[in-house]
Amino acid sequence: MKNWKGISLLVVLGILVLVALDGFYTVDETEQVIITQFGEPIGETVTDPGLNMKVPFIQRAHYFDERYLEWDGDRNQVPTKDKKFIFVDTYARWQITDPLQFFKRLRDERGAQSRLDDILDGETRNAVASHDLVEVVRSSNRDPKSDATITEIVEDTLADISVGRDSIQTMIQGLANERASDLGLKVLDFRFKRINYVEDVRQTVYDRMISERNRIADKFRSEGEGEAARINGEKERELQSIESEAFRRAEEIRGEADAQATAIYADAYNQSNTARELYNFTRTLESYGKSLDKETSVILSTDSEFFRFLRDMEN
Repeated sequence: MKNWKGISLLVVLGILVLVALDGFYTVDETEQVIITQFGEPIGETVTDPGLNMKVPFIQRAHYFDERYLEWDGDRNQVPTKDKKFIFVDTYARWQITDPLQFFKRLRDERGAQSRLDDILDGETRNAVASHDLVEVVRSSNRDPKSDATITEIVEDTLADISVGRDSIQTMIQGLANERASDLGLKVLDFRFKRINYVEDVRQTVYDRMISERNRIADKFRSEGEGEAARINGEKERELQSIESEAFRRAEEIRGEADAQATAIYADAYNQSNTARELYNFTRTLESYGKSLDKETSVILSTDSEFFRFLRDMEN
């Protein structure tokens, strides 16, 4: 009898422990909880952190993250409006805003991820297919500054951006939230993570880009060579002008010096017979020095005027 009482007491204690364990649940600061009874949600969402009670074995607590959650899209091949096939890789951040509605429509985060795949991938395809490639990859128009030459070179590459990448991302986010308005969640941010050409056309695009940059480089190079030729021409012209002016000035100085020397010689010649004789003597010596050297042989008569001073020296 006593054994039966002991066993019964243990069974009752075990049941009480199970009831106590299943009758309480805790809510973390990062969580929000929905209570269901026989699979159907009851009551309001529990968001206050702490210890809470529920009916054991009948009611069940479902936990949902209150923080921002990540969605990473698949890498999809999408055609643009101008018929260029590209790979688009996207990502988004979302949050459960209405746990009760979220539980009714999606049950859990796995269901939400699958639903977001349909919504965001679909809106991404529609948006990319409705815009040209240049608007998907750029957000604003390029500004060639104030250099007219650069403007002339790249004017054919300055496509007019009327929408832009940022606006397309915002558009996709807005349309996704409209479609997800009854799902108890909200897309907080949406971005293009990577955009690239498909392999079939990537090399063709690279070749075209290289050709375009080579054309721009040739344009700059030809303008630089023309400018260099102009500078060299001006340099040669200025150099010739300087040399001509220097030659003219040298001839003027030489002429003035010759005139002064002639005047001095004439003045000395007219001073006296002795001066004239000295002048004739020095000029004759100069002629000797210019006419005769160690290797020169001259045959003259003894009465030649060239040896007049030599004869006078003998006398």
